[in-house]
Amino acid sequence: MNTMSLSPLFRRSIGFDRLNDLFETAMQNDVPSYPPYNVEKYGENDYRIAVATAGFAEQELDVNVEKRVLTITAGKGERQQDDKVQYLHQGIAQRAFKLSFRLDENIEVQGARLENGLLIVDLLRVVPEEQRPRQIPINGGQGRLETQSADQTVAV
Repeated sequence: MNTMSLSPLFRRSIGFDRLNDLFETAMQNDVPSYPPYNVEKYGENDYRIAVATAGFAEQELDVNVEKRVLTITAGKGERQQDDKVQYLHQGIAQRAFKLSFRLDENIEVQGARLENGLLIVDLLRVVPEEQRPRQIPINGGQGRLETQSADQTVAV
């Protein structure tokens, strides 16, 4: 069963049209297994992606954000192959890769660093003031809301 309808969820929600696209993308079977990575959450608004990048130099790694998609790519540059080396076992793959992560509209990339063979990308959820929870006053018995300015009273 590869198709799933989310239309029953939209009966009581408004503005989640893109949610269906997100689920379709998540249901695809082409989830990369290389390189290994962690998606970590610290506290309420701090996130981190740690990608195992053993054998890659900093200049061979690229981190980009475009249209709310974080893309991490790595490719081996022009390296001279040492003909004198014969691998008895080669467990460090060092092959090119591309990882993509869809970001929520309130997630910002704070920075990236290479640390102990891991590429670490720090993310932060920044919730704008207009999206934070707020109490809506109930004007008991009044049929309309009035706002006052210094010069006049305006009926809304």
